[in-house]
Amino acid sequence: MRSDLTWDVLAKNLEGLSQRFNAVGSNIANANTPRYARREVRFEDQLKALLDAPKRLPLAVTNERHMALRPLSVEEVTPKEVRPVDEIYRLDGNNVDPEVEMARLAETRMAYNASTRLVGKKASLYRVAIGGR
Repeated sequence: MRSDLTWDVLAKNLEGLSQRFNAVGSNIANANTPRYARREVRFEDQLKALLDAPKRLPLAVTNERHMALRPLSVEEVTPKEVRPVDEIYRLDGNNVDPEVEMARLAETRMAYNASTRLVGKKASLYRVAIGGR
Protein backbone atom coordinates (compact mmCIF):
# COMPACT_ATOMS: atom_id res chain seq x y z
CA MET A 1 0.00 0.00 0.00
CA ARG A 2 1.21 3.48 -0.84
CA SER A 3 1.82 5.89 2.00
CA ASP A 4 -0.30 9.03 2.10
CA LEU A 5 1.79 12.12 2.90
CA THR A 6 -1.24 14.18 3.94
CA TRP A 7 -2.37 11.51 6.40
CA ASP A 8 1.15 11.18 7.86
CA VAL A 9 1.57 14.96 8.23
CA LEU A 10 -1.82 15.28 9.96
CA ALA A 11 -0.91 12.47 12.36
CA LYS A 12 2.44 14.09 13.19
CA ASN A 13 0.69 17.45 13.62
CA LEU A 14 -1.76 15.93 16.10
CA GLU A 15 1.13 14.32 17.97
CA GLY A 16 2.97 17.65 18.26
CA LEU A 17 -0.16 19.54 19.30
CA SER A 18 -0.87 16.91 21.96
CA GLN A 19 2.61 17.42 23.40
CA ARG A 20 2.05 21.18 23.30
CA PHE A 21 -1.17 20.71 25.31
CA ASN A 22 0.88 18.93 27.99
CA ALA A 23 3.55 21.64 28.01
CA VAL A 24 1.05 24.50 28.28
CA GLY A 25 -0.82 22.61 31.02
CA SER A 26 2.42 22.26 32.98
CA ASN A 27 3.16 25.93 32.47
CA ILE A 28 -0.23 26.96 33.81
CA ALA A 29 0.03 24.54 36.73
CA ASN A 30 3.46 25.92 37.69
CA ALA A 31 2.62 29.59 37.24
CA ASN A 32 3.37 30.24 40.94
CA THR A 33 6.41 27.97 41.26
CA PRO A 34 9.63 29.95 41.88
CA ARG A 35 12.40 29.53 39.25
CA TYR A 36 10.12 27.50 36.95
CA ALA A 37 11.10 27.85 33.29
CA ARG A 38 8.16 27.53 30.96
CA ARG A 39 8.15 24.82 28.29
CA GLU A 40 7.53 25.22 24.57
CA VAL A 41 7.02 22.49 21.97
CA ARG A 42 8.23 23.23 18.46
CA PHE A 43 7.68 21.07 15.41
CA GLU A 44 5.98 23.21 12.74
CA ASP A 45 9.28 24.40 11.27
CA GLN A 46 10.34 20.78 10.69
CA LEU A 47 7.05 19.95 8.98
CA LYS A 48 7.32 23.08 6.83
CA ALA A 49 10.88 22.17 5.81
CA LEU A 50 9.71 18.69 4.87
CA LEU A 51 6.79 19.96 2.80
CA ASP A 52 8.87 22.70 1.12
CA ALA A 53 11.58 20.18 0.19
CA PRO A 54 10.50 19.68 -3.45
CA LYS A 55 10.99 23.43 -4.03
CA ARG A 56 14.60 23.29 -2.85
CA LEU A 57 17.71 21.81 -4.38
CA PRO A 58 17.95 18.23 -3.11
CA LEU A 59 21.19 17.34 -1.34
CA ALA A 60 22.29 13.72 -1.48
CA VAL A 61 22.85 11.91 1.80
CA THR A 62 25.05 9.00 0.72
CA ASN A 63 26.48 8.03 4.09
CA GLU A 64 24.79 7.51 7.46
CA ARG A 65 27.23 10.03 8.98
CA HIS A 66 26.05 12.81 6.67
CA MET A 67 23.88 15.42 8.29
CA ALA A 68 20.60 16.14 6.54
CA LEU A 69 19.57 19.79 6.42
CA ARG A 70 15.91 18.87 6.78
CA PRO A 71 13.87 15.85 7.80
CA LEU A 72 13.82 13.34 4.97
CA SER A 73 10.53 11.75 6.03
CA VAL A 74 7.57 12.47 8.30
CA GLU A 75 8.84 9.85 10.77
CA GLU A 76 12.00 11.91 11.30
CA VAL A 77 10.00 14.95 12.44
CA THR A 78 10.14 15.04 16.22
CA PRO A 79 8.40 17.63 18.38
CA LYS A 80 11.12 19.27 20.47
CA GLU A 81 10.54 20.62 23.93
CA VAL A 82 12.60 23.67 24.81
CA ARG A 83 12.79 25.71 27.97
CA PRO A 84 13.64 29.36 27.34
CA VAL A 85 15.46 30.25 30.55
CA ASP A 86 16.81 33.65 29.51
CA GLU A 87 13.47 35.43 29.78
CA ILE A 88 12.38 36.29 33.32
CA TYR A 89 8.82 37.40 33.95
CA ARG A 90 8.91 37.84 37.74
CA LEU A 91 11.49 38.52 40.43
CA ASP A 92 11.35 34.93 41.73
CA GLY A 93 12.73 33.66 38.40
CA ASN A 94 9.44 32.31 37.03
CA ASN A 95 8.84 33.19 33.39
CA VAL A 96 5.23 32.00 33.02
CA ASP A 97 2.74 34.68 32.01
CA PRO A 98 -0.72 33.16 32.64
CA GLU A 99 -2.42 35.33 30.00
CA VAL A 100 0.08 34.30 27.32
CA GLU A 101 -0.28 30.64 28.29
CA MET A 102 -4.09 30.83 28.10
CA ALA A 103 -3.76 32.36 24.61
CA ARG A 104 -1.39 29.52 23.60
CA LEU A 105 -3.86 27.01 24.99
CA ALA A 106 -6.69 28.50 22.91
CA GLU A 107 -4.49 28.60 19.79
CA THR A 108 -3.44 24.98 20.29
CA ARG A 109 -7.05 23.91 20.85
CA MET A 110 -8.17 25.58 17.60
CA ALA A 111 -5.31 23.99 15.63
CA TYR A 112 -6.08 20.57 17.16
CA ASN A 113 -9.78 20.88 16.30
CA ALA A 114 -8.95 21.91 12.73
CA SER A 115 -6.58 18.96 12.34
CA THR A 116 -9.10 16.47 13.68
CA ARG A 117 -11.70 17.82 11.24
CA LEU A 118 -9.25 17.37 8.37
CA VAL A 119 -8.57 13.79 9.51
CA GLY A 120 -12.34 13.17 9.56
CA LYS A 121 -12.74 14.59 6.05
CA LYS A 122 -9.83 12.51 4.78
CA ALA A 123 -11.31 9.36 6.35
CA SER A 124 -14.68 10.08 4.75
CA LEU A 125 -12.97 10.44 1.36
CA TYR A 126 -11.39 7.03 1.86
CA ARG A 127 -14.79 5.60 2.80
CA VAL A 128 -16.32 6.99 -0.39
CA ALA A 129 -13.46 5.65 -2.51
CA ILE A 130 -13.71 2.19 -0.97
CA GLY A 131 -17.51 2.10 -1.02
CA GLY A 132 -17.79 3.40 -4.55
CA ARG A 133 -20.38 6.11 -3.85
